[in-house]
Amino acid sequence: MLRVGGTHEAVVMTLRRVNVVILVLLALAFLIIVQRNLLNLSDFLHKENTDAGVVLPFESELSPDLRLEPRKGEEIPVLITAAEDRLGAVVAAMNSVYSNSKANVVFHIVTLNDTVDHLKVWLSKTTLKNIKYKIVIFKPELLNGKISKEPQTLDAEKPLTFARYYLPLYIPEAEKAIYLDDDIIVQGDIQELYEITLKPGHAAAFSDDCDSVSAKGIIRGAGNQNNYIGFLDFKKEAIKKLGMRANTCSFNPGVIIANLTEWKNQNITGQLKHWKELNTKEDLYSNTLAESVTTPPLLIVFYKRHSTIDPMWHIRHLGLTGAGNRYSPQFVKAAKLLHWNGHYKPWGRTSSFTEVWDKWYIPDPTGKFHPVRKHIGDK
Repeated sequence: MLRVGGTHEAVVMTLRRVNVVILVLLALAFLIIVQRNLLNLSDFLHKENTDAGVVLPFESELSPDLRLEPRKGEEIPVLITAAEDRLGAVVAAMNSVYSNSKANVVFHIVTLNDTVDHLKVWLSKTTLKNIKYKIVIFKPELLNGKISKEPQTLDAEKPLTFARYYLPLYIPEAEKAIYLDDDIIVQGDIQELYEITLKPGHAAAFSDDCDSVSAKGIIRGAGNQNNYIGFLDFKKEAIKKLGMRANTCSFNPGVIIANLTEWKNQNITGQLKHWKELNTKEDLYSNTLAESVTTPPLLIVFYKRHSTIDPMWHIRHLGLTGAGNRYSPQFVKAAKLLHWNGHYKPWGRTSSFTEVWDKWYIPDPTGKFHPVRKHIGDK
C-alpha cells in the first residue's frame, strides 16, 4: 500500500510540474504575441504618420512665463503653415489670434526642416514667447508624382498648402480644430469661431463664396471663382459622374473649422489624396481659371456636405485688384477675420489695408524678412 501510495503521489507531482511548465509556456507565448502586436501597431502608426508627412514626437517649446501662468480652459488647436518666405505672415496671424483672445490657444505650426531654426528665433526672441505651440515637420517628397507640375498651378510648388488635408494626423489628441491660412488677420475672439456648431455628420465648416458679404469682394479679375465651374473641368468624365452642379457656390478653405472625429470616421484625408492623385492622370482641374490644385479636392469631397461659417468671420479677396475700393475702412474694422487671398499680400508694396496687417506684424529679430512698403517720393 505504501508503494502504491508513493507511486500515486509521484504521478500527481509529475502532473503538477507538467501543468506548471505548460502554464509558463502559454504565458511566454501570450507575451510574445502581445509584443508582436504592439510592434505591428507601432509600425502601423509610424507608417500612417510618415505617409502624412508628420515626424513624431512633436517638437514643443513653452516659454517660462507660460508655464507659470498658463491660460485656462479647453485647448483650442489652431493649425497654420509656415513657409520660409512668408514667416512674417505667420507671425502677424498668430499675434493677432493670441492678442485678441484670452482663450487657451495652442498653435500647431506645420513647416519644413530648413525653416525651423528661423521660426524658433522669431518665437523665442519676441513677444510671441508667451504663446503655446508645437512644431510639425512636413515632408514635401511625399507629394512627388502626386500633384500636377503645370507651370500655371501656383500652389503645386508650395507643398505646405496641402497640410490642411491631414488635420487629424497633426492634431491626433483633439476632437475639433481650426485651420488658418497665413495671409490672415484675426480681429475677433478665436473662441467664438471655435464654438461654431457643425451639423451632425459634417466634418468641416467653411465660408461660402456666394454669401452676401463675400459677394462684395468678387471683383474684376476674380472671374467665376465663386462657383464650382471656376475650379473643376466639367467636361471630364470623372467630374461628370459625380453629378455636381457647375453653378454650385464654392467655398474658401483658407479658414476651416474641423470636426476631427468625423474627419477620421469618413476618411476625408484618404478621399482628398485620391482626387489629388487622380488629377495627375486625368487633369481634372489643373487648367481651370482658379489655377489651384489644393481647393478642388476639398470642393469635391465636401460637396453639399459641410457647415457654414458666419460671413464676418472670413472677409476675403483683400489680395485681389481693387479690393480696397470694395471695402470701407469701417467695414474692415468691424470684420472679425480678414483674408488677403489673391496675388497682393499685405507685406507687399501694392496691397490694400496694409496698415491693418502692420498693427500685428512683429519685426524679424534676424533681419531676414522685411515687409515691402512705399517710401516718400515713390510713384
